[in-house]
Amino acid sequence: MVLFLYTVLILLYILSVFIDASFLHFIVGIIAFLTLLTSAFRAKGLYFYSGLLFFLGGTGLFIMQDLPWYHFFFYFDSMLGVMSLFLVLPFLNSIIRTGHYDTNLNILLRRNVQGFEKLYQRSFLVSHMLGFFLNVATIPLLKNTLHHTLKQLPRERAQAFLSQSLLRGYALCLSWSPMEVMVITSLDITGKTYIEIVLAMLMLVLLFTAVDYTISFFKYRTFGLHIADSLQKKTNITRKLLQMVGMLLLFVCLASIFQHYFQTGYLLSVVIIIIPISFLWACLIKKQKRYLKITVPHWKERTRGLSNYFFMFLSAGLFVNMLSESNLLSFLQEMFYSVSEQTLAFYFLIGLYFLVTSLVGFHPLVSITLLGELLKPSLPDTSSISLTIVLITCSLATVMYSPFNVSVSILSDLLRINPFKIVRWNLPFALLYMSVSIFIAYILGLLL
Repeated sequence: MVLFLYTVLILLYILSVFIDASFLHFIVGIIAFLTLLTSAFRAKGLYFYSGLLFFLGGTGLFIMQDLPWYHFFFYFDSMLGVMSLFLVLPFLNSIIRTGHYDTNLNILLRRNVQGFEKLYQRSFLVSHMLGFFLNVATIPLLKNTLHHTLKQLPRERAQAFLSQSLLRGYALCLSWSPMEVMVITSLDITGKTYIEIVLAMLMLVLLFTAVDYTISFFKYRTFGLHIADSLQKKTNITRKLLQMVGMLLLFVCLASIFQHYFQTGYLLSVVIIIIPISFLWACLIKKQKRYLKITVPHWKERTRGLSNYFFMFLSAGLFVNMLSESNLLSFLQEMFYSVSEQTLAFYFLIGLYFLVTSLVGFHPLVSITLLGELLKPSLPDTSSISLTIVLITCSLATVMYSPFNVSVSILSDLLRINPFKIVRWNLPFALLYMSVSIFIAYILGLLL
């Protein structure tokens, strides 16, 4: 039942993006509401209680708006793009298993690595590189790759290792990616170009890569690491890596072309491209039968396990949509405007805004979209390269720690842990990244 309901909801949602019909949007809303009710009975723990609070808050705000009752069903769609990605990710993950890319990537990660501090740095670097191609799919791929090796660490230490190396490498990758939606949105808000900020962003990324490498050296150097010699003697790694790079470049190109011609947004473009590119990949390596044999049961298993996410994200979507419709945020506009002349305080207020919204359940894209509206009165006097850097770093720092971010949600699900554990492990580094970036942006503003 849930398999059918979740799939139909996502398929109709994708259709509604291309066919702008009120009746279709209403049907999507009805099915989304039924999905929310169904998933509520299967959701557990933090996901259930967070979802319940979001649902009650969103419903209360809807009642306060005094809108026709049927408008209620039009406010569930803001998180369906994220849920679409959850639904199709198994198709991409399965091709990695089908072609034994995970095995070969495991060899690459572990070759000539003599300690856990070196393994941490290698996994951070691979996460950073693959983030350009696989986006959030990088996280399950590398988690599976490192799983067996990390059994040599205590369980909680291994979980912290993964959450820190993968999420920090991935977040820093997005910070200077010209394809990242948060980077593009920040540039749109301030009216700057990518060329103007890329050098500063690269310097920040290099600085914090060095900082994290240093921290990991002292944290993991006391743990011994044993790697079997046989794992380091395989010779087909280069061929496998070239296949991955070639297909991932094709994946990015097709998604970008699709986005350009259909104006669907990059996230939805990725969702639509994943299934055909994965099957094409399987055909090119002549393993389509094995791919289907692995994919179908894997997809069914993962989809049935999405109830926690459907309940929490659909409820959060309702709450966020209703909050943006209300006038409750107008006082924030005055707050930002009142401190806009005090540049450093203004930047730290932006950082605090992203910190708070990310911890209460706002998707960073929703947060930065709302912030663009809140900053409109201030932008004529504050729009600058420095402000752009602050928007990019503070919004994308949430990738490391926000329990409601896709990256953290996926990793917490894979590790079978409470996402607030990841908050505890990554928040100090994220706050350091935000604070130092704000100070550097402030100094840069004084020099320019």
